[in-house]
Amino acid sequence: MYFPIGFGGSGYWMVFFIIPMILGACASGAANRRLNKYAQVANDVGLTGAQAAANMLNFHEVSGVGIGTGGSGQDFYNPKDNTISLSSSYYSQASVTAIAVACHEAGHACQHAQGYGPIKFRTALVPVVNMVSNAWIFILLAGIIFNIVGLSYIAVIAFGLTLLFHLVTLPVEFNASTRAIKYLETLSLSDNQFKACKRILWSCAMTYVVAALISALQLIWVLLRTRRD
Repeated sequence: MYFPIGFGGSGYWMVFFIIPMILGACASGAANRRLNKYAQVANDVGLTGAQAAANMLNFHEVSGVGIGTGGSGQDFYNPKDNTISLSSSYYSQASVTAIAVACHEAGHACQHAQGYGPIKFRTALVPVVNMVSNAWIFILLAGIIFNIVGLSYIAVIAFGLTLLFHLVTLPVEFNASTRAIKYLETLSLSDNQFKACKRILWSCAMTYVVAALISALQLIWVLLRTRRD
């Protein structure tokens, strides 16, 4: 995250950086608390994360997806090799958190298999965003230092692509959770455990909402910085 240098006083600092940082910490903290809380609660159906993911793929009639283990906190779907990676505890753990997380990642696999538009768009953006996500600030600084307006505009466009990625991520994440909930509804979970799964998925989704908000605020700051200089 880039912090402003000598721009606009404390008000701008609060609006564009301090408040978003606090929101980000709160969203991440809430998600982690729920993940950790329900990781200690055995689910009613005795399914491990790996089993839940496999069953959900079958439920949505999706085949050919690999399910393996990753490092701690490494829960993701990789469209390049069509695999779901679950952290070792969730892979073999029959907890409420394990099935919620596993089914969410299986939701991404279902999106990929069924040609869901936003995930295809997001996947296409990944290499571009990886290239510009760290470069934009250096381009902006070069434009400011050498008073080259064109470079500042390039920085705005580069950071705009990062914001676009965050915005496209929102429907991808919410849709994956919706697919997970549709499958979880078919399990014989108690009402409390089903609601716990939904709370876990909602909390995790909110971290993406906050990330998009932070990116939007930073883009506004970049635009103001460019206009000022």
